[in-house]
Amino acid sequence: MPKIYYLFTLFIVLLSCKENSRVIEAEQDSNWESVASELPRKIVLNPKSKALVEDWLAFKSFDASFDRMYTATYIEDLVLIIEDLVENQKVLEGSVYPDEFNIPQIKGRQNVLKTFILKAKGDLEYRQDPKVSIEEMIAAYNGFRNQFNVQVNNTLLEELKANEN
Repeated sequence: MPKIYYLFTLFIVLLSCKENSRVIEAEQDSNWESVASELPRKIVLNPKSKALVEDWLAFKSFDASFDRMYTATYIEDLVLIIEDLVENQKVLEGSVYPDEFNIPQIKGRQNVLKTFILKAKGDLEYRQDPKVSIEEMIAAYNGFRNQFNVQVNNTLLEELKANEN
């Protein structure tokens, strides 16, 4: 009798493990296009910031790669886009920043963005749902872009220099 009990238990365990793998496969074949339409949009740069980044080729290349994420149809497309973002982020990190943006606040935001790009890449490599990490990456990118706007609109440094004279 105990042998039958153990065989029955083993059979149930093996059967339950097999069903979970089917669910994971079904999720992997999902269409990314429906998720991409729900992602938050990136913030708009104000005209002063836009004029400063106009000649910054590394940023323009990174920005174009980031825009492609919203047009991805399948998760496989997203994997390629994230790999391209990683490469463009390395180029952006090593590029020469415009003088107004060559400050620790901008570089710190870029490091945060790099962290979330790598987190999204890890989720995709380990076949986990990347939606949350992609949303965090977009929030970090919006913070990076917003820091451009804050820096351009910040007149405190100029006022301090005027008061010293």
